[in-house]
Amino acid sequence: MKSIYVGNLPYGITEEQLGELFASYGAVSRASIITDKMTGRSRGFGFVEMTDDGQAQAAIEGLNGTQVDGRSLTVNEARPKSGGRGDRNGGRRAGYGRDR
Repeated sequence: MKSIYVGNLPYGITEEQLGELFASYGAVSRASIITDKMTGRSRGFGFVEMTDDGQAQAAIEGLNGTQVDGRSLTVNEARPKSGGRGDRNGGRRAGYGRDR
């Protein structure tokens, strides 16, 4: 299974529509749009999981740069976070922030 990052999404797109966009390339096991925790509005990006790595790669190649509602999608393989907010310092450099 391969997870795909989809950026620059139109703010009005639904998870169902995102899944349908990728379904033309193969089986989609999940499509999710990341939302703001306070407002519930789309943050303009999401993730799609496809069951077949070859189909996922074809979707990445076929959809990257595609225009959807006037926005050019950024589509690539999702990679695990490293550093940043998920690190031990909560994204802060040592000696900065609240613990200073």
